[in-house]
Amino acid sequence: QVQLVESGGGLVQPGGSLRLSCAASGSIRSINTMGWYRQAPGKARELVAIIAGGGTPNYPPSVKGRFTISRDNAKNIAYLQMDSLKPEDTAVYYCNAGVYEGSTWRYLEVWGQGTLVTVSS
Repeated sequence: QVQLVESGGGLVQPGGSLRLSCAASGSIRSINTMGWYRQAPGKARELVAIIAGGGTPNYPPSVKGRFTISRDNAKNIAYLQMDSLKPEDTAVYYCNAGVYEGSTWRYLEVWGQGTLVTVSS
């Protein structure tokens, strides 16, 4: 089994910053893409940032220039640095990864449990 555990969410004022972490554990042979998604109340889940195994990041226009995704391949951790936060960034943030399982080479799409980010004064 492979698990993703997010951390770093919380309450922040508009214009502030937060850094989310996503740690992968379990029987992992390698991790392909890692990404962050968010879901606000009453809205669909949307992509926030994604980074390929080679390290090339991509962002939607809504967060480009404010959010930065990175990964530590040796530790199987992905980060999301969020700057200049706005109230509309309030959502539950989920980590996602495409993982090759260690013993079977099965390709798994794994989700974390989510961490709440609230941007409010």
